[in-house]
Amino acid sequence: MPLDPAALRRDFPILDIRLHEAGVPLVYLDNAATTQSPKPVVDAMVKAYEGSYANVHRGIHWLSDQATIAYEGAREKVRAFIGAESTDEIIFTRGTTEAINLVARSWGDANVKAGDEILLTLLEHHSNIVPWQQLAARTGALLKYIPIHDDGTLDLSTLDQLLTARTKLLAITAVSNVLGTITPLAELIPKAHAVGAKVLIDAAQSVPHAVTDVRKWDADFVAFSGHKMLAGSGIGVLYGKRALLEAMPPFQGGGSMIHRVELERFTPAELPAKFEAGTPAIVPAIALGAAIDYLGVIGMEAIGEHEHRLTREAHQVLGRIAGLKIHGPSPEKKAGIVNFSLYGANGREIHPQDAAQVLDRGGVAVRAGHHCAMPLHERLGLSASTRASFYLYNTSEEVERLAVGLEKVLHVFRRG
Repeated sequence: MPLDPAALRRDFPILDIRLHEAGVPLVYLDNAATTQSPKPVVDAMVKAYEGSYANVHRGIHWLSDQATIAYEGAREKVRAFIGAESTDEIIFTRGTTEAINLVARSWGDANVKAGDEILLTLLEHHSNIVPWQQLAARTGALLKYIPIHDDGTLDLSTLDQLLTARTKLLAITAVSNVLGTITPLAELIPKAHAVGAKVLIDAAQSVPHAVTDVRKWDADFVAFSGHKMLAGSGIGVLYGKRALLEAMPPFQGGGSMIHRVELERFTPAELPAKFEAGTPAIVPAIALGAAIDYLGVIGMEAIGEHEHRLTREAHQVLGRIAGLKIHGPSPEKKAGIVNFSLYGANGREIHPQDAAQVLDRGGVAVRAGHHCAMPLHERLGLSASTRASFYLYNTSEEVERLAVGLEKVLHVFRRG
């Protein structure tokens, strides 16, 4: 059953605000960066702070018990949401970036050595590039990249040469945060495993928008963030296969991650506490659990279908605007992201920052810049780009508002 964004929007009061002196209504199209939180998620946070807030695990009083139940309940919701086998495989982090860094520091330092190879793609966010560059600098490993076609899809023609017995890790995004490109994980993961490599999936742009089954993927590590799926900031998840997590040394030292501490040594705690040093993000984790409940009621299939419909509409509507070029693949090969450049009557590019500012005056919020993906932009011959990204509360009318706003941008710069 198709979802009703008009009904859902009643759960998001922020979408009703009016902007600037003109009081223009907000059109929020920056969901690939951060999504808004619905009232049930906000209510869950308020309830936790007002009714059961205390430190988890270590207390023997009622408040601590209630906080622990809610915190660990959120972990079970995450496990079920992504199809993991055990809550021991669910590590709470601050976000996707910390989750990837955890793997790079813990698994990477223990398993990667000079001469080994790490395979990435040109689609990656800096958070799935820089940690591996740092690992390579520490160990003497070599980074390689799967190239892309001009339409932003992966060029797998040389994959057999890139994936070798020296490949220790394939680290790849499930969905490009810039172009929306959906990568062929079902093809890539078995091929990586066939040469003995482990696989890490940056799923920040996929878990919030589609059904996820980590066991079906057979990925070794999967990372994603709560703030891209209605939960607010400060919480993320690293899924890892249990045997790998058990063999990895702790990422950080401190409270909670220990079983015993002596003056000269320590014994780490069992999973998942082993990787959750210090006081955790208790309420953000509870918010993530509430967000998963909210998404579950709507249905991930319905969310994905809604976003793909908006993406098709955006391609149709924006494709009629003279001077606008959409980057990336066709709608059937991408998620709910539309990335584009604008060119004035003289053929010169209108800077994305300028375009975003004009759009903002009309209430339309988009993202402008390199989107933490400089190598990808260099491959595309761009210094920056403009990105509109959709979620469950966006509407066809907002796609039209975006198009009207872009016509205004072109009018302003033709005049100027």
